[in-house]
Amino acid sequence: MKIDFVSDVSCPWCAIGLNALEQALTRIGPQIQATLHFQPFELNPGMKAEGQDIVEHLGQKYGIDAAQIAANSEAIRQRGASVGFEFGVGKRSRIYNTFDAHRLLHWAGLQSPAAQSALKHGLLKAYFTDGKNPSDTEVLLQAAAAAGLDQAGARAVLTSDLYAADVRQAQSFYHQQGISSVPAVIINDQHLISGGQPVELFERALRQIAAGA
Repeated sequence: MKIDFVSDVSCPWCAIGLNALEQALTRIGPQIQATLHFQPFELNPGMKAEGQDIVEHLGQKYGIDAAQIAANSEAIRQRGASVGFEFGVGKRSRIYNTFDAHRLLHWAGLQSPAAQSALKHGLLKAYFTDGKNPSDTEVLLQAAAAAGLDQAGARAVLTSDLYAADVRQAQSFYHQQGISSVPAVIINDQHLISGGQPVELFERALRQIAAGA
């Protein structure tokens, strides 16, 4: 089973959805042999290099106040905890540009699906758990090293425009396919599951798709 996980490393529901999807696959066990491919989707492609205050950003984007943002953050934290993902309390104060993170993920995917998955998890943890800047070259290099990726190769990507065209092309493709929010989980290029769904929903959908195939 091929699974394309379209997401951004600054999307909290993507962190929740990834953990839930992986737990569903673990529950199913060897009955389904799945390979995850992480595809790029920038929630804020025009974000400036220095980023933006998160309360200011969310207020402008969704028209909600600081109290609503805090309540939403706590609800997300609890959902994350339910699937084993830790959102660091008070760690994130800014939203950042994630284009270089997507370029690095693209490169990691060329090395192996396992390396790409390890890097994806590392980047989600760096931002959401530890409050680090996912546009910072050193943060990206640390995540690459933790994922077992070659440091010279990672630095070569980040100090150039390697894979920029590939990332833009992939993003354009998913936009053209009607993807406007993430996570978007596309199975065998045919079936779409949208959002950070519960483990049980992912499990049921995967079993149904496998049975139909």
